[in-house]
Amino acid sequence: MMHPAIAQLRKLVWAKRSLLLVLVLASMLLGGNPAIASLTDDHYDGNIFPLYAGNGSLVPPSLKLSDSLRTHTPAILVLYVDDSADCKQFAPVISQLDAFYGRAADILPISIDSIPVKDQYDPSEPGYYLTGYAPQTVVFDKAGKVVLNESGVIPYERIDDVLREVFDLLPRSESVELKRRIVNEINTELVPQ
Repeated sequence: MMHPAIAQLRKLVWAKRSLLLVLVLASMLLGGNPAIASLTDDHYDGNIFPLYAGNGSLVPPSLKLSDSLRTHTPAILVLYVDDSADCKQFAPVISQLDAFYGRAADILPISIDSIPVKDQYDPSEPGYYLTGYAPQTVVFDKAGKVVLNESGVIPYERIDDVLREVFDLLPRSESVELKRRIVNEINTELVPQ
């Protein structure tokens, strides 16, 4: 036979555990927002390149803009933020550029949030080209000259036309289709159709 004080203590512990369980379940059902990634909102869902472009290999970039300019390699600088619907929608375009030009050009997606705030920037630093709008795409030729500097969601074809000039390729209408490198595709389970 159990002592009455121990029985009372067990009832009290059981009541507290039950109350805690009810509170946890209620907070899960009533108070929490589900973590749903959305291509069309300005909410932070994580890094946009693995999530929306299916290409996590783009970030962080394997080298700096200064390295690309020093080696006279054409470069595509993309300034973006992770919590922008425009940047989320533009990420697959950058992944597509990587599939076709990734071996010939340096693709440098740089989060605007990672650029240190300074009074002045050197032309070999991404902050030098930042206009304050995202996404922003800056294409450099082999000599380091800016041949495209535009903000917003730019169609793939616009950037492709500039890169065809940089690499002295035939215009799209006159050329055979470029060979595509295999990259991961977008995960459609995360993006509403």
